Amino acid sequence: MLRGDFGRIEMRKGSNLQDGCVVHSLPDFDCVIEEDWHIGHGAVIHAAHIGRNALVGMNAVVMDKAVVGKDAFVAACSFVKIGLQVPPRALVAGITFKVVRMLSDEEIAGKSLGTGLYHHLNARSLASMEEVQLLSAVEAQRRRVVLPKEFFPGSTELFLLLDWRIAWLTKTSSSKPAASSAW
Repeated sequence: MLRGDFGRIEMRKGSNLQDGCVVHSLPDFDCVIEEDWHIGHGAVIHAAHIGRNALVGMNAVVMDKAVVGKDAFVAACSFVKIGLQVPPRALVAGITFKVVRMLSDEEIAGKSLGTGLYHHLNARSLASMEEVQLLSAVEAQRRRVVLPKEFFPGSTELFLLLDWRIAWLTKTSSSKPAASSAW
């Protein structure tokens, strides 16, 4: 839900605002979300500034006049108080957040890869969308989305924000994750 009734909301290109999010602004502070950001399901951005290529995890809350720096990650279920600053490239977690550590180039590249998947999904959806009839039953052999191979070259690092922790998974063409892994 976007509520620009009190002030402006500026969402720049390459954005990914997922289901159940709330974005609101204030009369004296525009809510600005810079390029290539990723806001997870159920997050609340309340009159804050989200930097370029930042990630706000599922159900996180970023309050009035807070600033999330470029390439920063706010973990799922975290709370960023009014006016606080999240440093660029920092991973923050908790209520109220603490800087856990600084992010590596590989982690930031992994986030950018994930945002790229959503860019591809958007383009694919726009190119192929058509009206359909509601299904009356589950189709046993329903097709799945197939992603282009360029998103998964020989060795690609992917990250998953899981509850209160970050799991870093590596997928290579020669190995598969164990059955008990997050995959």
